[in-house]
Amino acid sequence: MCGIVGYVGKRDAYPILIKGLKRLEYRGYDSAGVALINDKDDLNVYKTKGKVSDLEEFCSDKDFSGTIGIAHTRWATHGEPSTLNAHPHYSESKNLAIIHNGIIENYADLKKNLSAKGVEFCSDTDTEVLVQFVEYIQNRKGLDLLTAVQLALHEVIGAYAIAIIDKRHPDTIIAARKQSPLVVGIGEGEFFLGSDASPIIEYTDQMVYLEDGNIAVLKPGKELEVVSILNRKLSPEVKTVDLNLGQIEKGGYPHFMLKEIFEQPECLTNCMRGRINVDLNNVTLSAVIDHKNGLVHAKRIIIVACGTSWHAGLIGKQIIENLCRIPVEVEYASEFRYRNPVVTKDDVVIAISQSGETADTLAAVELAKQKGAFIYGICNAIGSSIPRATHTGSYIHVGPEIGVASTKAFTGQVTVLTMLALALAKEKGSVAEADYQEIVKELALIPDKIREVLKTNNKVKDLARTFTYARNFLYLGRGFSYPVALEGALKLKEISYIHAEGYPAAEMKHGPIALIDSDMPVVVIATHNNMYEKVLSNIQEIKARKGRVIALVSSGDNTIGKIADEVIEIPDTLECLEPLIATIPLQLLAYHVAVCKGKNVDQPRNLAKSVTVE
Repeated sequence: MCGIVGYVGKRDAYPILIKGLKRLEYRGYDSAGVALINDKDDLNVYKTKGKVSDLEEFCSDKDFSGTIGIAHTRWATHGEPSTLNAHPHYSESKNLAIIHNGIIENYADLKKNLSAKGVEFCSDTDTEVLVQFVEYIQNRKGLDLLTAVQLALHEVIGAYAIAIIDKRHPDTIIAARKQSPLVVGIGEGEFFLGSDASPIIEYTDQMVYLEDGNIAVLKPGKELEVVSILNRKLSPEVKTVDLNLGQIEKGGYPHFMLKEIFEQPECLTNCMRGRINVDLNNVTLSAVIDHKNGLVHAKRIIIVACGTSWHAGLIGKQIIENLCRIPVEVEYASEFRYRNPVVTKDDVVIAISQSGETADTLAAVELAKQKGAFIYGICNAIGSSIPRATHTGSYIHVGPEIGVASTKAFTGQVTVLTMLALALAKEKGSVAEADYQEIVKELALIPDKIREVLKTNNKVKDLARTFTYARNFLYLGRGFSYPVALEGALKLKEISYIHAEGYPAAEMKHGPIALIDSDMPVVVIATHNNMYEKVLSNIQEIKARKGRVIALVSSGDNTIGKIADEVIEIPDTLECLEPLIATIPLQLLAYHVAVCKGKNVDQPRNLAKSVTVE
């Protein structure tokens, strides 16, 4: 959700904060703000509704001097997007300023109690309640800021990543986290703060990922101090983060989403590097080697995920069941955690999350751990919360994904799930050697086949112009292609705001066919596989009702081309690997439709990249 940046040191803070906010704008873009303490110890807070560029314009004639500051880009939770509700928030005396990512669940009770004591509030946010509460404790008991923060957080229910500055102590940032990510960058006599590494990596690769319940005290020229809420001194691990600055820039593309779509061949090569051997006849995952017994003897696998990661899980279910002969369930993490699920010590729970910070998925992991299950994480963000909470797992290694609508993370997740299924099936002896070898060899060819698919970009771009009029889309697929249909529909919804639904093609006759008319585009994944003839019949049924068909077909298919309105050819591959190829044109279609409609592709309305709150 919201993006947090902080700096304290000898440099001018404002340029660092603004640049950091731009790198975090994918996390929130309803409003933005900065708080700076200048050399006169004035605490200046500037904020505005809109994007970081609006904040820059607003600050252009302001005093933005100072070597300490905090900044925030907001995705609204409590209180509508407005300048009033934007962060940072002052305390009543204007001695303190706070930024916050998360939700304070008991803010209403705290606010009621503070109001009864005469505290006045300016905004509708839970965040202002927290800073007012900290100041109330500070003043009432004559405490230093750290102690007041510790006592306040004792009373807080909910999730938070916060940073607070006090103009009476103009060399100190207090930062704390619980269930929302927060990273401290360690420089030469200076500290940086971020929701993730992207706003920090330009200045240092030495970072500390704060754990739940950690409070960091950042003072220039001093060692990083990390304590618990109970004031127990901690010794955090400093990690060297390998992040290429070019990965978080657009690199000449008009949008991050298009860049990330075109990065997928290289990303999947990186994902497979060191895992598929040079002879292309074996998959090795260290997690499977290290935890072979628990994985091989699993009675059941439960995949928990949200959104696009859930769609990847649906594909993983089919691959794992086909190759490993282990029953697999795929659960929305948000539902799993609230329905008292049956989980035993013989179960393996696979948690999938691009960011590794998805609140519902992280909570599902903790629930499954309590019930004795073995937890396997599949994430992209190294050092994030889910990898730290799981017993083992695999990173997808596709590099930072900035576009809110996931593209390369999806194909990376499917690739890791495929390799996991292959490695596990080999250990179990549940797959014939010839079949195993064939899948491994074909998987290694997928990056080149995606490069072929990307050559259809101009055709898809032209096709997209034809369908910008549509108010509804249907996406149909069968077998391995059904989750691809779901994912294609989600992409279109997310960034073009066109209502779209994915269905198993055979279910069309059980309701959705009633919607089909000459104004209804229907995307059908109709590649040459075991379901080809049945999907062909579905296309004929759509055309009989004057529906407009966009068909994804295997190269050289001449049959569907005679009846479909539009055809996009993709290279042949094994049926279990088709999702990795078939999803690419659907990503491009969603992208180009959204561009044609003039939408903000990288930052679609109401969405944020990392859903770190419920």
